[in-house]
Amino acid sequence: MTQAPVLVVLDEATHQAIPTSAAELIGAASTIGTPVVLATTTMGEEDAVAKALGEAGAQRVLLADIPTDALTVPLADATKAAIAHTQPAAIVFSNSVAGRDVAARVAVRHRKALLIDATSIRQDEEGIITDHSVFGGSYLSVAAATYGAPVITLREGSVDARAEAVQASVEKLELAADKPSSRAATITNTAQAEQTSTRPALRTAEKVVSGGRALGSPEKFEEVVGGLADALGAAVGASRVAVDTGYVPPEHQVGQTGVVVSPQLYVALGISGAIQHLAGMQTADTIVAINSDPEAPIFEIADFGVVGDIFEVVPQLIAALNDRKG
Repeated sequence: MTQAPVLVVLDEATHQAIPTSAAELIGAASTIGTPVVLATTTMGEEDAVAKALGEAGAQRVLLADIPTDALTVPLADATKAAIAHTQPAAIVFSNSVAGRDVAARVAVRHRKALLIDATSIRQDEEGIITDHSVFGGSYLSVAAATYGAPVITLREGSVDARAEAVQASVEKLELAADKPSSRAATITNTAQAEQTSTRPALRTAEKVVSGGRALGSPEKFEEVVGGLADALGAAVGASRVAVDTGYVPPEHQVGQTGVVVSPQLYVALGISGAIQHLAGMQTADTIVAINSDPEAPIFEIADFGVVGDIFEVVPQLIAALNDRKG
C-alpha cells in the first residue's frame, strides 16, 4: 500500500547548507507517510543535496530556486507550490525561528490547522496526531486537525526515529514568476559568525551538560561543566542565572526564555530546578542531577541524582570517564 506524501520543508535561514534537523524531520515524516523534502538550490549542488537527503530517507526532493536576500516569504511561496504539487497528508517544519514563521504563514494562507512545537508525530485510523509538552513540561497534550493536512513544527531533538537510506529522485519545483513580495524583509548584509568551539550545537545535541550559579565563576564553569561536556562529547548549557551572571554567553541558556532541548542525556550541575529551566529540558530521555541541596526541585524530575559538592563529584566523574576511554 502506497503511503501518502508528507512534505518536509527545510527552513535554514541562510539557505547555505542542509539544516542539521533534516534527518530528524525526515525520520518523523517517515512514521506517517512518504517523506518528500522541499530544499533550496543554494543548499548545495543538486546531486550532493539529493544524495545527502536520500541518505536521510527522503524519497523525493523538490528543489526551489528562491531569492536569498529575502526572509520567510519566498520560502512560504515555494511551500505553497510544493503543496499544490504533492497534495501532502501533512507539512512538517522544524520548530526553529524561521520554521515557525514560515509554518504560520503557510497555515494562514491555506486555512490549515497549525500544530506548534510537537514532541512526536503519529497516526491512527482517524488521522495524524501530535503530542506536545506544555506548562513547563507538567502536562502532555494531544492535538489533531479536524480536517485537511495539518502544518506541524517539530521540536528539535525530540524524535529518535530515522528513515532508511534510499535513492532520492529530484525535481525542480516550478514557481510562479511573480515579482518579489514587498512584504518580505530583505537581507542587506551578512557576516559569518566565528565558530571557535568544536562542541556539538546545543539545540540538536544528543547529550547536554548544564551548569548553574553554584559554579561561582566563568573559569570554574568552563573547568567543571566544560570538562564534563568534553568527556561525554556533549554540548554546554546553562541556567538563566549563570548566563545573567556572565559565566557563559546567552546562546547557552536552556529554558523557557532560552533554548529548548530534548537530548538523550541531560546533566544538571548545581542547578536548583526553577520551573523556567525545567520547561527547556524536561523532555530529555535521561536526566542526571548533581546538587548539594537534597531538597532541590531538580531531583523531582531526575532519573538519577547525586547529593554532593559538584567540585568534588564532577572531577571524579571526569576522571572515570577518561579512564574508560583508555
